Amino acid sequence: MSTIEHHDVVIVGAGFSGIGVAIALKKAGFEDVLLVDDADGAGGVWHWNTYPGVAVDIPSFSYQFSYAQRSDWSRSYAKGAELKQYADRLVADFDLADQIRFETRVTSAAYDEEECVWDVATSTGDLTATHVVHAGGPLSQPKYPDIAGLDSFAGTVMHTARWDHAADLAGKRVAIIGTGASAVQIIPSIAADVEHLTVFQRTPIWCLPKADFPLVAPLRAGLGLLPGAKRVARLASDLYVEATFPFLAHYGGALQAGKVLEPMALSYLKSQVDDPETREKLTPRYGLGCKRPSFHNSYLSTFNRDNVALETGGIKRITETGVVTADGVEHAVDVLLLATGFKVTEKDALPGYDVAGREGVLIADWWETDRLQSYQGVSAPGYPNFFTTFGPYGYNGSSYFQLVEATASHIVRVLTEARRRGAAEVEVTSRAHERYMASVRKRRGPQVFWQPSCAQANSYYFTKDGDVPLRPGFTPEVRWRNAHFPLNDYAYAYA
Repeated sequence: MSTIEHHDVVIVGAGFSGIGVAIALKKAGFEDVLLVDDADGAGGVWHWNTYPGVAVDIPSFSYQFSYAQRSDWSRSYAKGAELKQYADRLVADFDLADQIRFETRVTSAAYDEEECVWDVATSTGDLTATHVVHAGGPLSQPKYPDIAGLDSFAGTVMHTARWDHAADLAGKRVAIIGTGASAVQIIPSIAADVEHLTVFQRTPIWCLPKADFPLVAPLRAGLGLLPGAKRVARLASDLYVEATFPFLAHYGGALQAGKVLEPMALSYLKSQVDDPETREKLTPRYGLGCKRPSFHNSYLSTFNRDNVALETGGIKRITETGVVTADGVEHAVDVLLLATGFKVTEKDALPGYDVAGREGVLIADWWETDRLQSYQGVSAPGYPNFFTTFGPYGYNGSSYFQLVEATASHIVRVLTEARRRGAAEVEVTSRAHERYMASVRKRRGPQVFWQPSCAQANSYYFTKDGDVPLRPGFTPEVRWRNAHFPLNDYAYAYA
């Protein structure tokens, strides 16, 4: 008679979230930890996203773990391949390779209240786990557009998050749908090679200049040799990140920061785009910060090229040979690129598999009816021994690495206390959960998202209910609270 494989902790996802939690657990003495991921390598979003021009939009010095800082970044904003290499290096340096099971997709997780374990079904076999950590990030499930005729297109179609490097774009007529963060990087990277590039824009994006420059060898050497150099570089970088998103997002509404920054952004747009009509189409009609802005030094100027066209009239349908816009014109296309983003707050994305807690209640159904909510973005009542790294109202908009370290600290505190008590089950109390949710709702007033200027943003920050499940506050506060919450905010039960 075969027995089902069991682990103390199963982490779903081997991107930086999963890696960071696994490292924190290992440091705390938790050895029986298994990471599962449907990819064939580590890195999460940086494993999957390999499109031309892919790079981080957070400075490299902030886009790393505080305990594993690199001094050999090639640029101030690292290219995607370097982030993938960093993930592989972390796996090697912290001896995680034997704890990761790739090409394994979790299909469901259900809590067994009698046995105090999670039954985890995967594409490679069933598991049980005392604790489950969902470490899938918000940019992990590509979102495909609902456009009539998409399946009928006879040319090459690919989502930007699943780039086909066998597809040659040189000399082709290419269309790209979307002008979000990925498109902003792809468009200037391919424009010179294609015969013609048509950009289909629904909502223009605020695009700002990027302080992107090579880190020359002497500077890299200094970072590696001078005592405290990496710490100073990270501090300066973190202050910049804090000022450009958490500060503006959570306090910009009250301070009316847009009145200062938007004229600067519009001046930059004017300096980059020659044609007044094109410039008008690229001008956002919503406030800066309502929708994720982008940073790039050649995106806007790419629209000065003769072989690049911007279409804003809307797409009616797709045919075998092209894209038909609302005015009835068909744009002939050889290659169709879908820069349509990811499922972020959709019901089937949080997470992308069924999670059944007490009495079989699916967490997705609970969030669908009662709105997104969680305790510090990590746990929820009714789901014992289950934790998330990117849960609702956990992320404040800073570097994801800050969030992962804060989340990992929270999870380790809870599991360490449960181990000390000999508890088989740990669950956040409804009282603590409701207190936390009341506090974040109380503090959202100064956020930029609730200003009238955000009405036309069409931003993935907003859920279908009109909520923005970001955590108000600066990063130092977030990290402190995740490391110092009362341990009796959780209930501990015994087998």
